[in-house]
Amino acid sequence: MTTYSRMQFLDGANITSSGMIIFHDFAFSILMFILTFVIFMSFISLSTYKHMRLFKEYSFNMLEMIWTLFPALVLLALGVPSFLMMYFLEGELKGDLTVKAVGHQWFWSYEGNDLVSFDFDSYMKLDDSLSMGDNRVLEVDNSLVLPMMTKIRMIITSTDVLHSWALPSMCLKMDAIPGRLNTMNIISLYPGSFYGQCSEICGINHSFMPIHVEFVGWKDYIKNLTSM
Repeated sequence: MTTYSRMQFLDGANITSSGMIIFHDFAFSILMFILTFVIFMSFISLSTYKHMRLFKEYSFNMLEMIWTLFPALVLLALGVPSFLMMYFLEGELKGDLTVKAVGHQWFWSYEGNDLVSFDFDSYMKLDDSLSMGDNRVLEVDNSLVLPMMTKIRMIITSTDVLHSWALPSMCLKMDAIPGRLNTMNIISLYPGSFYGQCSEICGINHSFMPIHVEFVGWKDYIKNLTSM
């Protein structure tokens, strides 16, 4: 059971991730239905030639309409939720707060100036500085603290090579490209700590660019800003 559970998605921490998990199960069920149908029809056609006479009783126009409309309906069923989630993730980029994440070799830096101006670097903690219960290669010296239940616009860029800012538990991934500002929305439904890593092969130490985001209440968020 433990091995099987590790093959599944992480628990969704926002609307986007929960929707993507549901969409994955929905798309997988459609694919399994198509696969079962194709195997069933192949078995009938290969078993005896007699069964192929069943198709001769129907008009070819009807068959052509069926095999044209059915794939169109499948694509429509897959396309509508995909565009809705994409629009929620990247559309209406007017968040309550704006945070800029800049990729460097081999660390991230964060900037913001909505309530209080802040600018800090986030490096991975070395093994000798880890505490009991810390996650190796995922802990950082300065975590990004954000308020929960708040729509935040993330601006992602880089200063040297291609990087990628990703939080798997939120189904978020945005490339950090030098000279380009990529934007996306981020929101958490409950407090907690979420980890990620650079998801772009940007060099020999790209796996040592961890991302740690902590979502807290507004009171703790303001307290963290004033202590910077």
